[in-house]
Amino acid sequence: MGLFDGKVAIVTGAGRGLGRSHALLLAREGAAVVVNDLGGASTGEGADTTPAQQVVDEITAAGGRAVANYDSVSSWEGAERLVRQAVDTFGGLDVLVNNAGILRDKMSFNMDEADWDSVIDVHLKGHFAPSRFAAAYWRARSKETGAPVDAKIVNTASESGLYGNAGQVNYAAAKAGIASMTIVMARELERIGVRVNCICPVARTRLTEALGGDLMNPKEGEFDRFAPENVSAVVGWLASDLSAGVTGQVVKVMGGVVQLLRGWRPVTEATDDRPWTVEAIDRVAGTLFARTDRGVPPFMPAVGDV
Repeated sequence: MGLFDGKVAIVTGAGRGLGRSHALLLAREGAAVVVNDLGGASTGEGADTTPAQQVVDEITAAGGRAVANYDSVSSWEGAERLVRQAVDTFGGLDVLVNNAGILRDKMSFNMDEADWDSVIDVHLKGHFAPSRFAAAYWRARSKETGAPVDAKIVNTASESGLYGNAGQVNYAAAKAGIASMTIVMARELERIGVRVNCICPVARTRLTEALGGDLMNPKEGEFDRFAPENVSAVVGWLASDLSAGVTGQVVKVMGGVVQLLRGWRPVTEATDDRPWTVEAIDRVAGTLFARTDRGVPPFMPAVGDV
């Protein structure tokens, strides 16, 4: 018996790296998987059916069930076709793992419109569009049966979107939006039995190899901390019934470390019983921004902060 016997899952960006690892794990645990991948370059150009089909072949060779999908998740119509394919091919949908992404890193003053639009489209719209059509399907099913659907969405954000990373203003904006979208959709869909969570993975993929270099390669005698399979274990848990009651959460996973992350919260406060003026704000600024005395850049968590 597998964790996902009788279940149907979609994994976007599943032709390589993290997505491939997620799809293989879900299939090993009994899920029928729609392997979505446009097959483009890491910067988003081009298309190739080979990566998605290779993952399908791996799954079927091992006795599992899978089908390839080559739609762009940033396409409204493509996202609708993706969800419909899962339902038409395997009779339903229980799990959606949003993973597809690209990189076009530049400093903000050098970024052009295409760099901004493409990254926002693939990441942010590419998370929302499949989620929107999956949610509509689950809502209709819940109305038809009069019962919760017991479905799960697992999104993919990044530390870059939560803490900021110079040279990734497009990527960080998209990933921050995904984290917020996770919380909103968790609240919206809870009543129909859909749980929505988000991971912030640190792993060795084609998007990170150029940045991490040898630092992400395993050292002799140590387990491979940056292997995608470490992240897939968390995805599998969040997508399964083992995580019952967990929704609207953002989880970072890196090697042998898993952390629960929380969003914006007050860290200092200044009050007055009169309307604020520029001069009044200046008088309390030393208290309000006292944390910068610790040498911590704005919005970055200090070591030891929870």
